[in-house]
Amino acid sequence: MGKLAGKKAVILGASSKDNMGQYIARRFMAEGAQVLVSGRKADILQAFAEETGCEWTTCDLTSEADVNKLADTAVEKLGGIDIAINATGWGLLKPFLETTRAEIDQITALQFIGPMQFFQAMIRKMTHGGSIIQISSATATIMLDNHAAYMGTKAGTDHIIRCIANEFGKQGIRANSISPGLTDTPMNADAKEVPGLFEAFLPSYPLGRIGTSDDIAAAAVWLCSDECFMTGENLQVNGGLTLRRNPSQDEINASVAKAMGQA
Repeated sequence: MGKLAGKKAVILGASSKDNMGQYIARRFMAEGAQVLVSGRKADILQAFAEETGCEWTTCDLTSEADVNKLADTAVEKLGGIDIAINATGWGLLKPFLETTRAEIDQITALQFIGPMQFFQAMIRKMTHGGSIIQISSATATIMLDNHAAYMGTKAGTDHIIRCIANEFGKQGIRANSISPGLTDTPMNADAKEVPGLFEAFLPSYPLGRIGTSDDIAAAAVWLCSDECFMTGENLQVNGGLTLRRNPSQDEINASVAKAMGQA
C-alpha cells in the first residue's frame, strides 16, 4: 500500500502542463490517493485527468464563489477532503518603484486573499483531520532583487499557515509550507532559456543543483502521510539555498553576459 492510500486530495494550481501541481498529483496517485486537480484552464485539466484517471474541475482562486464550489465538488467527487494543496503562483518580477497598484492588487488577490479563502473552504470540509500545504518560496525568507510584491505575499501566506496550525491542530489538521528555490518548472521556462541565468544560481546551492518538481512532490507526500508529526513549519526544500543567498541582479546580469560572450 502507498503512503497516501485512502486519502482524498485537492490540488489547486495544476492547469499548466507538467507544472508542480501536476507532478504532485501524479506522485499522490502513485501513493494511493484519490485526487482532484483544479485551476483555470479546463482543457489542460481535462487532458490531465483523462491521462491519469484523477478527477478535475475548474477554479479561479481569486473568486470566493469558485473556491467554495471547489470544496463542494471535492466532497461530491471524492467523498471528502483529507489533503488540500495550494500550488498556484505568479512570478511577478518588477523593480520596487515600478510595481503598479494594479499589479499589487492582482498579486495580493492571487497569493494572499485567494489562498486564505481556499484554506477556509477546505478546513470547513475536513471533518476528520487532514493536511494543508502551501507552496511558498525560498524568497519568503531570503532576498531576491525586483521581487518585493511576490516575496511579501508569499511570506504573509506562510504566516496564515502558522495560524491555521495553531488554531486547528486540536481538530487533527496539520498545516505547513514548502519553499522551493529556483525550480525547473513551466513557470520558469522563459528564464531557463536565458543563457547563464540558471548557472548564476548554482553556487548558492550546497547540494549543487537546481531543484525539481519531483523534489517538492516527495516532500508533500511525507507532509500528508500519517507518519508526519509536524505542523506550522516552512520546509526549505531547496537544496540548502536558504543557508546562503540568491545571487544579486548584478551577479545574474554578469553570468548572462558571460554566457552570451559579452563579458
